[in-house]
Amino acid sequence: MTQLVKPIDTASLDHLETASLDELRATQLKRLQWSLKHAYDNVPHYRNSFDQAGVHPEDIKSLDDLGKLPFTTKADLRDHYPFGMFATPMSEIVRIHASSGTTGQPTVVGYTQNDIDTWADVVARSIRAAGGSRNDKVHVAYGYGLFTGGLGAHYGAERLGCAVIPMSGGQTEKQVQLIRDFQPDIIMVTPSYMLNIADEMERQGIDPRELPLRTGIFGAEPWTNDMRLALEQRLGIDALDIYGLSEVMGPGVGMECLETKDGPTIWEDHFYPEIIDPVSGEVLPDGEYGELVFTTLTKEALPVIRYRTRDLTRLLPGTARPMRRIDKIVGRSDDMLIIRGVNVFPTQIEELLLKIEQLSPHYEIEVTRQGNMDMVLVRVEASSNDVARDPVACEQLGRELQHAIKTYVGISTQVEVCGVEEVMRSVGKAKRVKDLR
Repeated sequence: MTQLVKPIDTASLDHLETASLDELRATQLKRLQWSLKHAYDNVPHYRNSFDQAGVHPEDIKSLDDLGKLPFTTKADLRDHYPFGMFATPMSEIVRIHASSGTTGQPTVVGYTQNDIDTWADVVARSIRAAGGSRNDKVHVAYGYGLFTGGLGAHYGAERLGCAVIPMSGGQTEKQVQLIRDFQPDIIMVTPSYMLNIADEMERQGIDPRELPLRTGIFGAEPWTNDMRLALEQRLGIDALDIYGLSEVMGPGVGMECLETKDGPTIWEDHFYPEIIDPVSGEVLPDGEYGELVFTTLTKEALPVIRYRTRDLTRLLPGTARPMRRIDKIVGRSDDMLIIRGVNVFPTQIEELLLKIEQLSPHYEIEVTRQGNMDMVLVRVEASSNDVARDPVACEQLGRELQHAIKTYVGISTQVEVCGVEEVMRSVGKAKRVKDLR
């Protein structure tokens, strides 16, 4: 079936957003050649890795030649902690961010003023793709600080001319108060924390559908189309997916367009995407699932060449824009659980959970080992106190989810249906899995 695309006001878009593919590819190649030389000349790690691979920047004559170059991994960034991967002197660095560092050392990211301007531009472009304009108020509930989410969203919204409400994460009661009092048009937050805000609205007796809030720009964690539907129905908003990661830039590497809601458009004039086989490293054709890899085309302080994101998705043709899209992230190759030989992603369980109305979207997965056997416990919440107080109903719901997981994922689990607000909440990226093996 042909995808119907609503008309776009092309006069409001950046030139390369609507450029022909020939012009886009020519721009990408020119910028790629600059970025490779910049990295080779100024970052010892890249000079050594290129030399060991027997490839030099001048050998890259086409975009297809990029596959000759070695990958960059998070381990490379950590091995050169804190500033060893920077390609500009510290006198040109105006901002430093770092990943959350939940495992091992954090990865450190630097920005020149040109990088900050580019970042603001692509986030402004992203908010505009979500239907935003200078007439809107934007409530930013991503965390501020070393995490790139808050300030990335903030600068982009300001660049577009929006009025920014820099709330940051946490203080859920105050979040709801400000949404009620300031009446923002757009909220930028993780989808899991938006659920917490929705819970608090209900607790305070506020009907979110009566608020002016019309758009949620959700990112920083994988989420499913079923989650989109749940958020939209519950809040009366359009729920759109923004994609990014600190090592490549931050939020704004890609953005789902309001016209189509069919996966984030990658802003390919700044970030060149590839999909590879996560085991062999072989480049896969568009349309095949694999690991997403990025090469930055315009970054000065921290260029990354063929950076392995560990995000699993596929590249699809452009619809609302000529640039390619990525499908929903199905999981991360480093977050994948192997349970008794079966590959399992938390999003698979989330998708099944959201199909059962009497269960809330809050859940956690605990993996333990008894002898040589992996055991999986899925804790979920009843959607209301009435359900939670009925032990027979809870037992039936647990069996229903248990059966769905066995049927569609292929693993046996225990399911515990908890009372309302008994599953741990997150104010940032959701931590769904406790692997205790």
